[in-house]
Amino acid sequence: MTSMAQYRELFIFIAGFVVIALAAKQIGAFLADKAQLPLISGFLLAGVAAGPYVLNLIPAAALEHLRVVDQMSLAVIAFAAGSELYLEEMRSSLRSITRVVLGNVIVVPLLGTAVTLLLADSIPFMQTMDGAGRLGVSFMIGAILLARSPSSAIAIVNELRAKGPFSKTVLGVTMVIDVAVIVLFAISLEVADALLTRVGISLAFLLLLAGELLLTGLAGLALGWLMAWILARKLRPGGKIVFLLAVGLGTFVLATGLREVTAVYLPFEILLEPLLICLIGSFWVTNYTPYRTEFLRILHDVGPPTYVLFFTLTGASLALDVLSTAWVAALVLFIVRLAGIFLGSFAGGASVGDPMSHNRLSWMAYVTMAGVGLGLAKEAADIFPEFGIEFATVVIAVIVVSQLVGPPLFKWAIVHSGEAHPRHDPPTFDGVRDALIFGLRPDAVLLARQLSLHGWQVKVVCLEPAEIEGLEAPDVAVAYLPELSVGALRDLGMGQADAIVAMQSDALNYQICELAYEHFGTATMVAYLLDRTKFEQFYQLGVSVVEPQTAVVTLLDHFVRAPVGTSMLLGMRAAQDVVDVELRNPDLHGLTLRDLRLPLDILVLSVQRKGETLISHGYTRLELGDRITMVGSLAKLEEVMVRFGT
Repeated sequence: MTSMAQYRELFIFIAGFVVIALAAKQIGAFLADKAQLPLISGFLLAGVAAGPYVLNLIPAAALEHLRVVDQMSLAVIAFAAGSELYLEEMRSSLRSITRVVLGNVIVVPLLGTAVTLLLADSIPFMQTMDGAGRLGVSFMIGAILLARSPSSAIAIVNELRAKGPFSKTVLGVTMVIDVAVIVLFAISLEVADALLTRVGISLAFLLLLAGELLLTGLAGLALGWLMAWILARKLRPGGKIVFLLAVGLGTFVLATGLREVTAVYLPFEILLEPLLICLIGSFWVTNYTPYRTEFLRILHDVGPPTYVLFFTLTGASLALDVLSTAWVAALVLFIVRLAGIFLGSFAGGASVGDPMSHNRLSWMAYVTMAGVGLGLAKEAADIFPEFGIEFATVVIAVIVVSQLVGPPLFKWAIVHSGEAHPRHDPPTFDGVRDALIFGLRPDAVLLARQLSLHGWQVKVVCLEPAEIEGLEAPDVAVAYLPELSVGALRDLGMGQADAIVAMQSDALNYQICELAYEHFGTATMVAYLLDRTKFEQFYQLGVSVVEPQTAVVTLLDHFVRAPVGTSMLLGMRAAQDVVDVELRNPDLHGLTLRDLRLPLDILVLSVQRKGETLISHGYTRLELGDRITMVGSLAKLEEVMVRFGT
């Protein structure tokens, strides 16, 4: 009966936590949109609110039952860190990366350890420790301060479309340091355990430490082989995700079990670092197996829900009573971390002759902390339960401040390095829908005529004057572009274009779309693509791609499975069409679709807002800038477009 009651209690805890995590996801998205906070900060704040110190929706008794969520999440975080250490992409900047990493590994932990020792009397849980205990804790904090956030770095680089030696070095350093911090933490954990348990540091201890690191490396290679074996099986993606999560969780369970068994049957404990095992396994799969692409896709799919669960639970675990008395120490550690990063990065870059302008900026790119740092703090909390929660709270406070301050500094550094290529602000709508079609081909002429029938002002652009000779299309406006440059495109009218269609070679198409993206912010870009392998680079620019190899087959497939709907969407139904309407009329801002009283023969298919597609219904509230997709009669669509201000 007791067992049944325990299982029932465990089920209630897990089910309740899942509901809270779903709410945390929405809170994180809301704060990211309204307050420009990082998503994980929103998850942490939601967890704090739900935790035992505020609303008590996640009571203290539930935290121990939810350790399995922690361990599974930590495995995913370690897998993600290892997968980003792709040697092929780092070779060209390896010298700079190595020196900057070395500078940080030397300076940051030493400064962090020294200052933590000085602050020991200001940190409640350290006040009662002797010198050896304080030194052990200081080692662990110093190691964790080295941690970075590869996911934040990659997100900012992608957002700014940063390209160049500075960006490449920053990414490489960020990824390598996340490996170095786990190795360093494994060593500091062993040292701290020896100091806190009065074992002392001797030759026997150093041999044991070397043996444990060797076993950890071998276990990591074995895990990499096992993950590659799973990825090679013919399983559904969901099945592979389950198996990978299971082996990740199993790594933590086995490491914990090994420590407990050896503590009972041997005169010493064998403490393997599960995070390092998972990282080595992931690194092996990424660099030495043919399954890197599939592995990255799985991590991409499983990452977001994992981070929601992990950061929400981390927020709930924060000891706010400790934070209220140790926040000054946390702030000092944050400032010391900044100083260490600056000194280590500057010295490392200067030693290999990197440009001084880069050396002065680079520290700003290394401030963010996230998954690995939090994971190490939570792992220390599990291994040292007598002070672990208080330890984790101080470290997490430093991480939260770093995550709030770091991204803006990183963006500033990238912009001032001259390697940012963000999207230009879109042109203001002038009341006329303009389109430019690049490539004087028969299908381009047909497209120009079709768009003209729908009220667009269209210009077909050719890059070779010989293409204009013999053209028999007096109803189509044709322009010659002498060179593909920003100035020539501006003279052509690109600054007023609402849409462009690139129908040249793949290389020229990409160049056209990139110029439109960076210098004109053209809202709609469509490209004719011949080489499917180049899809990703067009996708990063927000270009809609048409592939001749698959377009016809896809169209025929839709005609077979949904002939009426396909005909309607393609405008082949008599007197009917589908249009995208952008809401520009401020009088309609805040109204719901049902309040608009649209004509009965107009159907709203979707609403796009800030890159997200909303499932529309009568109570969907509109905002300025929304793009509404509608289907209906031509006459009524024209009325609606005028009303919406398009």
